[in-house]
Amino acid sequence: MSVGTFAGCWTRHRWTCLRTRHNVVTAAASRRQCSELATKQQDKSPKRSKSRPAPSATRDWIGPPDPLSNLRPVVYRAAPRESELEGRLRNLRQDTEDWNHAFWTQQNVTFSEEKNAFVASQLRAKGLTERDQQGRRRTLSTEEMSVFYKNFLDKNRERHARYNKEWYRRNLSVTVLMARVALHKLWKTLVDKRRRNTPAT
Repeated sequence: MSVGTFAGCWTRHRWTCLRTRHNVVTAAASRRQCSELATKQQDKSPKRSKSRPAPSATRDWIGPPDPLSNLRPVVYRAAPRESELEGRLRNLRQDTEDWNHAFWTQQNVTFSEEKNAFVASQLRAKGLTERDQQGRRRTLSTEEMSVFYKNFLDKNRERHARYNKEWYRRNLSVTVLMARVALHKLWKTLVDKRRRNTPAT
């Protein structure tokens, strides 16, 4: 896919991807349905498309949800005559986007693989195949799946705690930099206004 084609499918609405804590149980039951895709790509290193557009001078680019991370990729705008401080802020926000994408891609792939293995083992224990006579995939009851969800959460508790800690650290750094950029712009505006109002001698 060319950069032009890819950029064409991106929306132009501003959207900030600052995700709060993720509930794996709820996500697994609703949005994170990537079992088949994860199986096909388990031998590949999941990465974002390399064809994302270059930063715009006027707006952020927002792409369609990634099939593995379920996050919308964002390319933050690069303002004309971007200051060193503004560049640091943009790079930190972009790096946080990529870090968040990588974490949830790996988390979702791992979740799907372990869930499929759990379902298959439970069906084998019952003497059942993965599909019924009509070719439909067999499923387990809510009570049976709750055992898997609890075990997955327990096993990944420390990993999630580290993610939350890093998420807050990164977003606090972004917030501080945003405040510094805003103050710098305000100071520059006041200085320019004062210079314009000062009579020449």
